[in-house]
Amino acid sequence: MTDGQGTFWEHLDELRAVILRSLCVVLVLAVVAFCLKDSLFAVVLAPRSSDFFVYRLMHAEPFSLHLMNTGLTEQFMTHMRVAVYAGLLFGLPYVLCQLMRFVSPGLYQSERKAAVRVVVASYVMFAVGTLVCYFVIFPLTVRFLGTYQVSPDVDNMLTLQSYVDTLISMNLVMGVVFELPVVCAILSRMGFINRRLMRYYRRHALVAILVVAAVITPTTDVFTLLVVALPIWLLYEGSMLVVKV
Repeated sequence: MTDGQGTFWEHLDELRAVILRSLCVVLVLAVVAFCLKDSLFAVVLAPRSSDFFVYRLMHAEPFSLHLMNTGLTEQFMTHMRVAVYAGLLFGLPYVLCQLMRFVSPGLYQSERKAAVRVVVASYVMFAVGTLVCYFVIFPLTVRFLGTYQVSPDVDNMLTLQSYVDTLISMNLVMGVVFELPVVCAILSRMGFINRRLMRYYRRHALVAILVVAAVITPTTDVFTLLVVALPIWLLYEGSMLVVKV
């Protein structure tokens, strides 16, 4: 690493090395995930059946969604997308570590400690968001929309691409949304917001949360909107406690 006193080109070379190392690690993890196809899709496809343990805890009625493939290359491309997403998800700690090592020489000791706390908290909250989505939000959405019928004469036929795209997009969105407490803590530390201000605008925040949930929800039904909005509202309430602390 540079000592913070190098030239612009030396820092640029170091940044390029950081990016290349990060891409290599993500690529290797994606290849590993691609090779572990059975295990990977056992996790991905678990919420489509009532055997998923979340449904068993809910004592849900037995059901199983049948996924179909409609394109010649759809299954292979879906396999690649899921593997790349898995590589990014598990390689993110290494990428963040490399970026911290790159910027830390230019920070004061107190700034370095604060930056480490922010980076760690950000990754933890992103991971929590993806887990909440996978174990709670996505299963509830799949069970409701996948089994909903306007008539017994109309069967649901879901494509693999639709299922996987919805899962990945919802996981990414909820991972980003769960950064709300970290963002609020930073803004509070900078003096832009406080708990009194957040409590005063609570009703406005509820309306904004419903609007955001409607925008980020991949479907247009009210059920999914409420399922997505509820965790965001709880995050807002939790953020007030974080700001107070």
